[in-house]
Parts: sequence; C-alpha cells; structure tokens
Amino acid sequence: MIELAGVTKLFGSKRAVDGLDMTVRAGELYAFLGPNGAGKTTTIKMICGLLKPNSGTVLVGGHPASSPEARRLLGYVPDQPYLYDKLTGREFLRFVVEMYGIARSLAGRRIDELIDTFEMRDFIDDLCENYSQGMKQRVVFASALVHSPQVLVVDEPLVGLDPRSARIVKNMFVSQARGGAAVLMSIHLLAIAEELADTIGIVDRGRMLTVGTLAQLRERAQHDGSLEDLFLKLTGNDILAGAAQGEPAAGVGGA
Repeated sequence: MIELAGVTKLFGSKRAVDGLDMTVRAGELYAFLGPNGAGKTTTIKMICGLLKPNSGTVLVGGHPASSPEARRLLGYVPDQPYLYDKLTGREFLRFVVEMYGIARSLAGRRIDELIDTFEMRDFIDDLCENYSQGMKQRVVFASALVHSPQVLVVDEPLVGLDPRSARIVKNMFVSQARGGAAVLMSIHLLAIAEELADTIGIVDRGRMLTVGTLAQLRERAQHDGSLEDLFLKLTGNDILAGAAQGEPAAGVGGA
C-alpha cells in the first residue's frame, strides 16, 4: 500500500532522506524507527503528500502520494494534535466528515462509532480548548479514521498520553492492521514497537539500515537483546548499549 523507491529529499545541501526504499503492505503494522534527525518525519510528510521528493517515487495504493486518489486512501496523525479551540470534538469530527464528502446518512453513525471506540462520550461535546492532551489526541485519531482509510500514518502517536489513552490508541493500531489497513507508525518508544509491530524498519541519516521482523533483525545483527539494545547497536551507539547492560566500554568509566 505504501511504496518508496530511491527517495531522496534535500533541504539546501542537507540530505534529509537519501535513496530510501520502503514498503508497507496491507494488514501490516510497520514501526519506523530512527534517532532524532534521521529523516522519519520528512519521509512521513512525503508519504502524506505534504512534501515532494527531489528524486525517487512515493506511491500510496499505487497512486502518487500527492494525488487526490492517494489522499482519499490515507489517514494521517501528526506528532501534535491540531484542533479548533472553539469547536467541540463532535463539531470538529463533523467538519472533517464534510471535507471528505461523506454522506450525511453515514456520517452520524460513523462519528458515533468512533466516539465509542475512543471512549469520548464524557467530553466530546465540550469545547476542544478544555481538553487534555490525551483527549485531543483521541479526537485527532478519530478524525483520521472517519473515512475508513486503507492506509494509516502516525508520527509519534503516544507523546504525552496518559496510560488509558495510550492503551486505547495501541488497541486501535492493532485493530486497523488486522482489519486490512497498512499502518505506518513512527515512534521513539521502542518497547511499544517491540510489543506491536509486525515489521520494523530502522533508518539513520536518511538511509534504511535494516528492515524485518524483530527475530530477523536479531539474526542479522547477531544480537539477541532487546529492541533498544539492537537499535543502539545498529545506529552506532554501542557504548550506550553496553552501559545499559552494565558492561564496561572503552572511554566510559574506565582506563
């Protein structure tokens, strides 16, 4: 459903993304990992049609990412929840429904389903300016799903969420993937990626270092530790990985 081939994105002389290849299939929950500045958010913005690559191709459902056809297939959740303070959550969802051109006969039922899915009955008719971070994030997730997208792209989805909101969102990821959607999740919380992901892709300096299941990544790296240890090893932070395990490392706490 998501296909990137030889994708490069420049900002001046800086290569934010450098010849990136990536595929996310229908029914797959893909964790997109990398250090800060690795090119994850830039890649996501190209998938969502918000940025254009300097070279290479980005396809969503076989369509160019910037095309109306691709946008109709895609739901996007950015790293910060953007709502209109003077609307209620329900009014915001109705606004999004109208933008997608969903028939009114279906819109009300779909909104009610999402209100229940994200457990929003207690606050959905309050103004968004009064919402907590977790409440805002739930409304944003619901807005990304109103049109039943075949592709869901989320950037740091659990930032600032309370445990209950985080559990609701994690369950939603799994249900969307099991329902046949392609789910791409950029996340720094490696334990969540280890818990949920079918496929893990690790990127650094705009290039894909490795991709596969956790078992495949461990086998290739000849490393049987946690995803955190594996991530630090692959991204060149072996000293940190050793310190995390209580192992001495050259230049750290020793001769």
